[in-house]
Amino acid sequence: MLHSALSPLSLRAAGALLAALLLAACGNKNQPSAAPPPPEVAVIAAQPGTVALSTELPGRLEASRVAEVRARVAGILQKRLFTEGSQVKAGQLLFTIDPAPYEAALQSAQAQLAQAQANLANASATAARGKPLIAAKAISQQEYDAAVAAEKAAAAQVAAGQAAVRTASINLGYASVNAPIAGRIGRALVTEGALVGQGEATQLALVQQIDPLYLNVTQTASAVMKLQQQLADGKLARDAQGAVVHVVLEDGSVYPHPGHLLFTDLSVDPATGDVLLRATVPNPDRALLPGLFVRARLTQAQIDGAILLPQQAVTRGSAGDMAMVVNADGSFAPRPVKIDGQQGGNWIVTSGLKPGEQVMVEGISKLMMGAKTVKPVPWQPRSAAAPAARAASAPASAASN
Repeated sequence: MLHSALSPLSLRAAGALLAALLLAACGNKNQPSAAPPPPEVAVIAAQPGTVALSTELPGRLEASRVAEVRARVAGILQKRLFTEGSQVKAGQLLFTIDPAPYEAALQSAQAQLAQAQANLANASATAARGKPLIAAKAISQQEYDAAVAAEKAAAAQVAAGQAAVRTASINLGYASVNAPIAGRIGRALVTEGALVGQGEATQLALVQQIDPLYLNVTQTASAVMKLQQQLADGKLARDAQGAVVHVVLEDGSVYPHPGHLLFTDLSVDPATGDVLLRATVPNPDRALLPGLFVRARLTQAQIDGAILLPQQAVTRGSAGDMAMVVNADGSFAPRPVKIDGQQGGNWIVTSGLKPGEQVMVEGISKLMMGAKTVKPVPWQPRSAAAPAARAASAPASAASN
């Protein structure tokens, strides 16, 4: 009954619909799925420039001038005339030693000098009177010679008296102990009432000049010789200011006043194979102290036309150093590079890259998935990416509140 109720027109419409559905199903089955987008990778542009070669070495600070204040005469220490730990000037009075014995010695020497001068005057007068007499043969030659000899002896006594007066005056001056140099003075090593200078020059205090300071560091002899050879071959150019030295403190901060290398020692320590290097470091605020162990960042030379790459951008192996270069169409290929040292967290690349080429820094693991092309995006260091991420999330959190 049902079959007979369907008209020929309805049967033809149903058949056409079924055929269309079958064709659509077959078409969807044969059509390939859409290709995934190329993965994003972080890249950095190769930018040649002048790269300073720096090396961090352990070092110790030392006062540029050190003077031990000592008692040069014996006596009782009477006064201390400075504040411990203060800055003193050259020639400033620091201590006084009982001057009474030396004042008496000076007066005695002056009296002996006066007596010698009187004897010289008498002897000179006698010789002067004898000169015309010997010409007239009124006295013998022996008498005249004796008078001249007595005058010369008296003159020698005067010279000895003058030296004794000067010696006594110097000793009296030593009773006042002055600062030999300008600098910072430490604690007093003796107190008032102590007997000093008896048998030896007692040390009373220590004065150190700490502006500037000396920084003593050691570097291996092989590193020094390699640097000198590169400079001689013209591979490196010395900095216009000389070898610059930055002091790195214990907390990792860099001291704001850079110094300069003074000299490299002419001999190698046979025990360690190291060479001593000395730098001078300004210390106007007296923030650094002698004896402090620091790290010295020495900028000894510079390379022209070098490229700095983050260390994760270079793959190092037995076959050599490789960097992944991304082309303009998104394709990529490894490129051998030459590394000549490092600066901070970057390799110093001296050959293998052209200016402006995009070097892959992050995302190399995505290439293992079989990608043929990549989408390069600018690389940001983590220190710079963190503030940017916080800034991007701030509006969203504010909106949610």
